[in-house]
Amino acid sequence: MSDACQLYLISPLDVSGEFPRRLDRALAAGEGFCTAFQFRVKDVDQHEAARLAAPLQEICASRDVAFIVNDSVALARRLKADGVHLGQADGDMRAAREELGREMQIGVTCHASRHMAMEAGEGGADYVAFGSFFPSETKASEHRPDLELLEWWSTLFEIPCVAIGGITPTNGRPLVEAGADFLAVCGAVWNGDEVAAVKAFGDILAKPRD
Repeated sequence: MSDACQLYLISPLDVSGEFPRRLDRALAAGEGFCTAFQFRVKDVDQHEAARLAAPLQEICASRDVAFIVNDSVALARRLKADGVHLGQADGDMRAAREELGREMQIGVTCHASRHMAMEAGEGGADYVAFGSFFPSETKASEHRPDLELLEWWSTLFEIPCVAIGGITPTNGRPLVEAGADFLAVCGAVWNGDEVAAVKAFGDILAKPRD
């Protein structure tokens, strides 16, 4: 685990067509600081999800980037993914750990809750995710954690924390300063020029924390 904050890319819901090439360009631009990618698709069966995931997983492997599956323990196991990200409604953390073993990373959405985060940590989570820090077009959330939550977590716990929700190169630096280990981003990268966006995130991540 690097002391520097890193970039965690989340896929758009449509990963067909040109997206594999876009992902490869984004990961190339983020070499050294973009270390995780979350595969997040909705309303497709597991067979189709596996088909869509295959080229993306290959690209991540070639770039030494962790390939994380959103929501589905079954799909993560099928793909032999590097990890799975679980929301609060996606099943029991301990059951997921038992099913997936110790090698697979498990991340847990904790919204703005210290209690949820501590429960996830006690259950064996490899990281906790807090958000949405800003309004997000990717996923609506009524939860608005403050910077103090990141400061509290990073001071007391060794488990990495991920900041998520509406994060851009313009508003992301205070989250880095507050102790986020990862900035999870989606729309800020895929809604425009992915290479320019990743490089802009690299600029705010490269500065030493005060």
